[in-house]
Formats: sequence, structure tokens, C-alpha cells
Amino acid sequence: MDAFTAGLLQRIRATESILTRARDEGDDFLVEVELGELDDLRRLAAEHGVEVGTSGA
Repeated sequence: MDAFTAGLLQRIRATESILTRARDEGDDFLVEVELGELDDLRRLAAEHGVEVGTSGA
């Protein structure tokens, strides 16, 4: 796995973690911010052929 792919997957995992925490804490604003970030990261992954598992986020 190259550095780009590893870094992208790590950013996706971190964003999913923050999203889960925001949902648990009821922080609706942060949930929206992180959902946008996650969409952007998943789109970037798709554009570069990086397989991303779905976590349900």
C-alpha cells in the first residue's frame, strides 16, 4: 500500500471516529461537518481507485 492510500484510509478512519463521537455527544453541527469531510474523502478515494469499506457512517 502506498503512502497516499495509507494516509487517505487513516484520515477516513479518523473522521469516522470523530463522527461517531459527535453523534454520541449530540453535537449536530460537528456531525454535519464530519459528514461533509467523509463525503469528500470517499469521493477522493473513488477518484483514485482506493477501496473503502463501508462502516455505516
